[in-house]
Amino acid sequence: MAQTTTHSSTPPADNPFRRTKSNIGERLIERSIAIIGSVAVVLIFLILLFVLREALPLLTGAFSQTPPKAQTAKTTIAEDTNLKPEIYNPDVILSEFHAPSEFEPEVYNPDVSVPVTLPATQTASQDESGGETITLANILGAVWQPVSTAPKFGIMPLIIGTAKTTFVAIAIGAPLGILSALYAVFFAPRRLREIIKPMVEILAGLPSVVIGFFCLLYIGSALQNLFGFDFRLNAFVGGIGLAIAVIPIVFTITEDALSAVPKSLLEASLAVGATQWESAYKVMLPAAFPGVFAAVLLGIGRAFGETMIALMATGNAAMVSASIGDPVRTFSATIGAEMGEVIWGSAHYSILFFLGVLLFIVSFTLNAVTELFVKERLAKKLQGG
Repeated sequence: MAQTTTHSSTPPADNPFRRTKSNIGERLIERSIAIIGSVAVVLIFLILLFVLREALPLLTGAFSQTPPKAQTAKTTIAEDTNLKPEIYNPDVILSEFHAPSEFEPEVYNPDVSVPVTLPATQTASQDESGGETITLANILGAVWQPVSTAPKFGIMPLIIGTAKTTFVAIAIGAPLGILSALYAVFFAPRRLREIIKPMVEILAGLPSVVIGFFCLLYIGSALQNLFGFDFRLNAFVGGIGLAIAVIPIVFTITEDALSAVPKSLLEASLAVGATQWESAYKVMLPAAFPGVFAAVLLGIGRAFGETMIALMATGNAAMVSASIGDPVRTFSATIGAEMGEVIWGSAHYSILFFLGVLLFIVSFTLNAVTELFVKERLAKKLQGG
């Protein structure tokens, strides 16, 4: 006689996988994680809004009006006791000095009530806005000269400089990173592989100012002696410094993408007579192409937005030139070099934030393309689609 078993809807008391009530600690941790994540997202949007707000006068054309005709403006500083020059160490006349008048403090601008005459080429309205005439033709010009009686804010030298250094960095860093990842995954002995990856990750944590200083002292002189460059610091030297920063990113992501490809593809390739190198290069690398492409895009984003290396190793000169042996200036280096001394609220101040907006747009686009490409293409390839 067959026995019938009945299944209870409630799990037995000794079931280790039964549902238990969540305690207060777990709920606090979950709430804390949710709050921290929300605050991080809000901070990112606040930073973006701050950058857009500071660049808003330029974007809305607040500086697009041509200043009126030059005329002499006189400004008289009102007599005020608070504006009197302060004398430091007034009691410097000591009895032991034979010529006490030589030790009297020098007073600069003692008469602060005299009229101050501005040059004929500068007006009161120019003094308020920094004397800038910001138009689309000015922004797209070929001269970056923000501090002048007639400031020029042409960003073409900055675009060319950023493009040259990024191109050199990716042309050097991407192949080295990809080939290093191929070697580490398919050819290196296991012990050597366990050493290579931590060393590359340590290189990724190397401060960019150290890389820039190394290029400034050694790489620039070595390449000038080797290739005969007219300038010791140029786009090629800066590109090599950026490549040092790009290689760890490309290596790490490419190595993860190659490791995620099913080993059955490699075994099948070897079974039909392909060599180890042919299997790695012609089978495994194309299968991991979405991840490799994402690694290159992230490397471009790192090279595009790097500041200290570009500031220290490129010569930092805004020049329009096609040669990689000439000094260049990048977007991020311009912001880093000039933001600390710019007049708050001036057109120069706004255009530096405008450069920050362009950097954000490029970085956001690269990250978005990387995310979408990896999710769509890599998932399909790994699923056999």
